[in-house]
Amino acid sequence: MSTRPHLSRRRFFQHSTAAALASPWLAGAAEAGPFQATGTRVGEVTDSTAIVWTRLTKNASRNNDGVTFVLQKGKNKGKAQPAVPPVAEIEGACPATSGQVRVRYGLKEDLSDAVETPWTEVSQAADGIHQFKLSGLKPGSTYHYVSETQGGNFRGKFHTAPEPASPTSLRFCVMTCQGYQDRDHADGHPIYPSMTALDPRFIVMTGDLVYYDSNPPRAVSPALARLHWERMFSLPRLVAATCSTSTYWLKDDHDTLTNDAWPGMKAGELTFDEGVQIFREQTPMGSSDYRTFRWGRDLQVWFTDGRDYRSSNKMPDGPEKTIWGAEQKEWFKRTVKESTATWKVLVSPTPLVGPDRGNKHDNHSNDAFTHEGDEIRSWLQANVPDNFFVVCGDRHWQYHSVHPVSGVQEFSVGPASNSHASGSPGEDKTYHKFHRVKGGFLCVELRPDGKQSEIVFQLRDVDGQVGYEAKFKRAVA
Repeated sequence: MSTRPHLSRRRFFQHSTAAALASPWLAGAAEAGPFQATGTRVGEVTDSTAIVWTRLTKNASRNNDGVTFVLQKGKNKGKAQPAVPPVAEIEGACPATSGQVRVRYGLKEDLSDAVETPWTEVSQAADGIHQFKLSGLKPGSTYHYVSETQGGNFRGKFHTAPEPASPTSLRFCVMTCQGYQDRDHADGHPIYPSMTALDPRFIVMTGDLVYYDSNPPRAVSPALARLHWERMFSLPRLVAATCSTSTYWLKDDHDTLTNDAWPGMKAGELTFDEGVQIFREQTPMGSSDYRTFRWGRDLQVWFTDGRDYRSSNKMPDGPEKTIWGAEQKEWFKRTVKESTATWKVLVSPTPLVGPDRGNKHDNHSNDAFTHEGDEIRSWLQANVPDNFFVVCGDRHWQYHSVHPVSGVQEFSVGPASNSHASGSPGEDKTYHKFHRVKGGFLCVELRPDGKQSEIVFQLRDVDGQVGYEAKFKRAVA
């Protein structure tokens, strides 16, 4: 057991999530801090490990009275924007601070069985962030935790995966593409309370979680990039969701640097490498950006990275042009073949099937990457024809597609709000079993049934209503 360091004589007090979110913006709150205005996140959960992400903030809540910016579309097209002030003066800013933090966690909600991490010193230079790596957890369990600071405590919970041999009964959600200025509710996108109402074992945050390039102010420096994370993930609905279940985080172009980005690019002072580092800093994603996780007997999920290893989009197509890179591709094929899971699901930041618009050149469903797209789809057709599915982010519409040649099935989860939905080339009956230009998310449910297992894919709208459902059954190996 660790001992509490002598920080001051101020008494520790408990903040419920709701109370913390309701705290006013206080310019002088640093004297009583540090606080946790951006909440907590738990990621990379296995049957025995997890990462708890914490961040110390100068103030108890986001700057709700700061300078605001409008999205340049529709009636706002051409509307003058204010000059970009210091980051702390922008609406939604949550400046970091230095201090100490620890996590207490256990299986009992009152934490009477809690294990404590040591107190850890966190610096403002590190954006107030520390990620606690927990181990020795019990499989198939719900853990409660509290992140403790001198300014108050922040509570949450997460779920561990069941043991690999355990029949799988669970629900998880997948989301993508959330614009800040078109979130459709001041407190955050409507999909978040809709997802948490389903009590998912985990939520996959599938890229374009912030828009550095198209949501003003444009992120042309590391400080402005971090602002995008501060203001998005201090929204009350997002804070409540990310502290209530396990999460997995994938990056794409807009939350790395700019539209259709690849290594070597810059946006003002912000480099591609800095964008990659900031994403790792702001999310509990561990040491690898492509990885796989087993959730019981019946489910294994794969997460791929489509930015760090890719060729320039302008390179002529052919055997050397790649999105995944040789090492990631070999890892994917090897681990998929080795897996004994009843159902295998790839969650990709970008489409593998589509179809997409003809003027796009950034993903495996586009002509610009025909060679590698055909290679991967053909390999899936030959090796996992019956029990493999692709779930993709990036596209601002929902669909269930079946590739007309390989038969690979893909579900596009759709954007996080209705006002962010757009861009579809239209319904294509040669691909689509379902097509809708609306916001929402995907819910996937596993249902064991004796010697069979059923997997159900539900494309839901922003309010959580099922718009389309596809069911598949398979005998258990």
